[in-house]
Amino acid sequence: MKIILCGRCTMSANREYKSSVFATLFGDSEKLLSLYNAVSGSQLPLDTPVDIATLDDVLFTDRRNDIAFVLDDRVVILLEHQSSICANMPLRLLIYMARVYEKLIDSDAVYMRKLLKIPKPDFLVLYNGVEPFPDEVTLCLSEAFKKAPVEYTGLGGSLELEVRVVNINEGRNNAIVTKCEALHGYVRFVQKVRDNSDVGLDLTAAVIKAVQDCIGDGILTDFLKKQSSEVINLLTTEWNWERAMDVRAREAREDGVEEGREEGRVEGVSISKLIIRDLKKNVSPDTIAVQYKVSVEMVKELQSALED
Repeated sequence: MKIILCGRCTMSANREYKSSVFATLFGDSEKLLSLYNAVSGSQLPLDTPVDIATLDDVLFTDRRNDIAFVLDDRVVILLEHQSSICANMPLRLLIYMARVYEKLIDSDAVYMRKLLKIPKPDFLVLYNGVEPFPDEVTLCLSEAFKKAPVEYTGLGGSLELEVRVVNINEGRNNAIVTKCEALHGYVRFVQKVRDNSDVGLDLTAAVIKAVQDCIGDGILTDFLKKQSSEVINLLTTEWNWERAMDVRAREAREDGVEEGREEGRVEGVSISKLIIRDLKKNVSPDTIAVQYKVSVEMVKELQSALED
């Protein structure tokens, strides 16, 4: 069985960003296979041959944080590690999937009369952000489709893309996390960084101490010993970038919410009305909760009220 591992390298207008710590850790074929087995329930041997290739492409972000790999020329897995979940992930991965196929397939072959067999796609996001999130959620591309006019009956075709989102924060989905030593170590490492930050250390000091503590505790020992400097630089850059994006997003939300704060409104529209609108479109409560940054329980309460 051959596996082609493809990491996406992205570039901003002003600088090239390095891979995330997660992508660097799982760039190792054995760790990647262990991760795949843990999440999928498969039992592929860890000595399965791996051919590494790079997809140099730019897609919406300023960092390389994606991994794509092909199993036995039959299945393409697009894997993302995210600390914040974007409700548009299915759309992003749809576009990226098309680019992956462009890399894997002879462009002239699509015009042949004979059916061209292509690897089946599969999509996974591993979430470890600080915002509350369910153990597992499925995001669907169809939830983004605008509602067609009543008169529209359609032509009979369809398009769907489902993304499995798994929460890998410490204490969540232990049955999956503990099956992969590298994933378990990564989860514990990230939690140590957060714990250090919570007691007042600045980010760089928090990461340095986490690296030292993990090595002392036998967590990701070889990886951290060999790449401690890179890990410190990568994670501080990565988290500072994420914090900047969080601040920017929070400021945008606050600007939109300010005028109608007392009524719970966003950009002049009631959040409840937006949730009800999406529920009527059969958008899942989990996806709605991610979109509007509210609890799933709140969404389900509105859903129950609609059903009554």
